Amino acid sequence: MSDVHFLEVKGKERIGQVAELAARIWRNHYTPIIGEAQVEYMLDKFQSAEAIGKQIDDGYDYRLIVDAEGKDVGYFGVVPRKNELFLSKLYILCGNRGKGYGRRAVEEVSKLAKKLKLPKITLTVNKNNADSIKAYEKFGFKIKDSVVNDIGSGFVMDDYVMEKTI
Repeated sequence: MSDVHFLEVKGKERIGQVAELAARIWRNHYTPIIGEAQVEYMLDKFQSAEAIGKQIDDGYDYRLIVDAEGKDVGYFGVVPRKNELFLSKLYILCGNRGKGYGRRAVEEVSKLAKKLKLPKITLTVNKNNADSIKAYEKFGFKIKDSVVNDIGSGFVMDDYVMEKTI
């Protein structure tokens, strides 16, 4: 798994690659969890090329996760906060889950947190996303809180807050 690399997402082409990956991953993974209407709303609001570009302008660091053959297998997005690095997004294509890409991405995020001298990584994960919760726990994250956030149009994100000390 040493042949995984992480490409910084800058420019329209790479932002478009992330938005395309997001649409594929979200429609496959999240439709059974939160339903098609909320998936489409969240893709438009948070994972469209325009939304991703704005997040990058606002200080987010996005990276494509690329396998040994040069294929995009996922992506992550982080943003530094006061005392933590917030892992806003970590998504792996369905056929590539369970192959170590998520673990390698969390290792990369840990390196970024150390570089920024931030003592912990935090994230939110849907309470019904059991496989992801299990994976994050394997990577050393612990559930610290439970939150419900109104994201507009009658939708909420019902999440656990998880954290990992670096």
